[in-house]
Amino acid sequence: MSIRYALIGCGRIAPNHLPSALACGMDVVALCDTNPAAIDVLLEGLNLPRLHVNRYSDYRTMLDSESLDLVAIATDSASHAEIAKYCLAQGVAVLVEKPMALSLSDADEMLALSQEHGVPLGVCQQNRFNDASLLVKKALDSGGFGKLSHVSVQVRWWRDAAYYAQDSWRGTWEKDGGALMNQCIHGLDLMRWFGGSEISTVSATLANRCHPYLEVEDVGIGFVQFTNGAIGSFEGTTNLYKKNLEERITLIGEKGTVVLGGECAQEIEVWEFSDPAIQALRNEIDHSVQSSVYGSSHSRVYADFKRALLTGVQPTVDGRCGRDALELVLAAYKSHVDKAPVSLPLYDFGTLSMHL
Repeated sequence: MSIRYALIGCGRIAPNHLPSALACGMDVVALCDTNPAAIDVLLEGLNLPRLHVNRYSDYRTMLDSESLDLVAIATDSASHAEIAKYCLAQGVAVLVEKPMALSLSDADEMLALSQEHGVPLGVCQQNRFNDASLLVKKALDSGGFGKLSHVSVQVRWWRDAAYYAQDSWRGTWEKDGGALMNQCIHGLDLMRWFGGSEISTVSATLANRCHPYLEVEDVGIGFVQFTNGAIGSFEGTTNLYKKNLEERITLIGEKGTVVLGGECAQEIEVWEFSDPAIQALRNEIDHSVQSSVYGSSHSRVYADFKRALLTGVQPTVDGRCGRDALELVLAAYKSHVDKAPVSLPLYDFGTLSMHL
């Protein structure tokens, strides 16, 4: 089966998508961006100037003109839900960048359309496919940690005025969200995945300390109570001076301790277990250092989505996983607004209800 693929949004993250689609044998038939020049920049930057694709500036025109199996959405966050819902309603599978939406009501509509039309919906939370993340999950599922005490996430990165000036939507509640929604959501997704997924309460405090020209938070700190008794803590910020410092994930259990570090939590800094078999798992992956905060797992996301399309199942990181990560961020946001812990499940909240 040939998978006819199109990419909507040819900006900052697009160079991770297009090569991944090509590498797993998808038939790239169309590229779409409201700025046609962005398509040229993308293809030239990837040394693919002669790639034969149809070009569009409007995704509706593209969907009406092409017979597609899969569309990837890599546009601004606020447009993710609108575009995804249109594609799903046309019976086209969707792989959408994080966050899948900016409100839970939009996320739920996306899930419902995926089910109604029988097409897969995936969210590009690629860090679940990192070697280090998969090894931690293997240790957890094997009982290597024993009783998990707590999980912590720190995303300590740098974003300056030039970063936010790239696009007018950046740093707004209407179209973006802040450090937790953009920079920390991958770490929060992993914390939820590692901690046991089910959460009872979330508490958080937000602030804008160093980016007064933005509406949104540049630092968010909070706590999570998992239903299994484990505790989670998180810190996400874009206030580092001059450059990114780290993304660190720590898991502490009665029989094991792991620390993932480096710029994007792909380096195993600590791996200590009482069970020799679990300790030996550390030798299954190498010690390579990643050169990008995006990591190197987009290709695995695409290979997994191809498997889903060929076998008629949902991708591993499906719309439900995307909603879980979004719910955690929005619960932190709501906790700040309410000045109180927020109980989960959270049914309807979005960035439009935010203020600092």
